[in-house]
Amino acid sequence: MLIKECQGYELVKEKSNTSEDFFNRSEITFTEDGVEKTLHVLYVRYFDEAFQELTPYGQDPLFNEGGKEVAFKDIVALVCLLKNPGLRHRKRLYISSKQEFAAYFQGIDFEKLPEIFRSLAQKNGYELRSPLDFIVQPV
Repeated sequence: MLIKECQGYELVKEKSNTSEDFFNRSEITFTEDGVEKTLHVLYVRYFDEAFQELTPYGQDPLFNEGGKEVAFKDIVALVCLLKNPGLRHRKRLYISSKQEFAAYFQGIDFEKLPEIFRSLAQKNGYELRSPLDFIVQPV
């Protein structure tokens, strides 16, 4: 699987009677078997406030890589796909439970995430051989 892009953003209210401004969207675009796909993860914006509980990072943006600031919302879809590779067959994922959201971040090897963003900046892609490479293995 070739990861082509990871990005996140806050939704903006388009109409006064919608609740879009309470949500963030994180997207990961990848190519698998010659087909380009994008997984859109929609989640409650409030969960961004818990990033210090879910990750080892002390601030947001989390890190700089390839001249780009990488924010928490930029890694959410990536983490979901790494934790549950079956999501590559879906277009959308909606997470409304903080417990479900937190479960995706458990066991992720956060020290390896910058290499994905470095490769995206330098080579316009990252070849993901196995999602297990980003899961902390028991000793």
